[in-house]
Amino acid sequence: MTPKACSTDDAADAQALANQLSLKEKCMRAEPKKQSKRAATQALFESFERDYEFILATKDQDRKKVFALRHEVFLRELHYNMREDSSHHLEQDEYDSTSIHCLIKHRASGLSAGCLRLVMPSQEEDSPLRRLPVEIHGRDHFNHPDITPYDLPKEELCEVSRLAIARPFRAHHSKEEPLPYGWDGYRFSEAEAKTFPLLAIGLFLCTYSLVGLTGRRHVFAMMEPRLPRLLALSGFHFTKVSETIVYHGIRNAYYIDHRKAEKEMHEDLMPLYLHIQRALAPQLDAAMPAMAADSLS
Repeated sequence: MTPKACSTDDAADAQALANQLSLKEKCMRAEPKKQSKRAATQALFESFERDYEFILATKDQDRKKVFALRHEVFLRELHYNMREDSSHHLEQDEYDSTSIHCLIKHRASGLSAGCLRLVMPSQEEDSPLRRLPVEIHGRDHFNHPDITPYDLPKEELCEVSRLAIARPFRAHHSKEEPLPYGWDGYRFSEAEAKTFPLLAIGLFLCTYSLVGLTGRRHVFAMMEPRLPRLLALSGFHFTKVSETIVYHGIRNAYYIDHRKAEKEMHEDLMPLYLHIQRALAPQLDAAMPAMAADSLS
């Protein structure tokens, strides 16, 4: 019996089926790797939750830790031209009175790992603190057709600034390099050192938590261009709204809508975000600056 000849269509269908099977096989092989990678990521986030404490600096000793860390990073390391209390090695300015100050502390060592502040406009109409730092330093540089801080409701406006990570927690390590030491001689374990890269995103998750808890929506920041690019990898897409601003280096003003940021956040970050939010919420009332424009009433 003569075998039935295959048409061109039959051959194409067979090739398409083979391609589908090959793709399915590749996906099946890739799926366990994907699940394993995701599990490792979640385990790292859980370690971060255990290793660090998220504090709103309401006590004098915690505020001094924030100001001391800022002094160490901005003045001693980066040599910024900032106001300082040289006798106590603290960095402070007038906007601290209208800010919420957040400190991330490493539990095992007790070291200050990172800090930030959320600046809000003063309630007083005639106060110079009615305008945010970005409004002062960027006033001649805003170039976005739709977004400027001057056109937004003061009670929905805020600015994140003074983000700092302590030197021991910025140390890179590998199998060939020794594990870093803290300032007081504390030797970090390999597991602890693996959480260091999460501190930057942890600070921004603290920011977004505070923005939401205070009922704010419109967030501004003056940043070096590389930081928004890194944050975009986690789903935080800042919009550049200014020309170059020379302010402690080359920076631009950036904006993000808190509501949009929550929706676009990478899903793997959501458990950590909610953990930080739960940690900060009970501390908020005591941390709210009396002079800040009120959006909670």
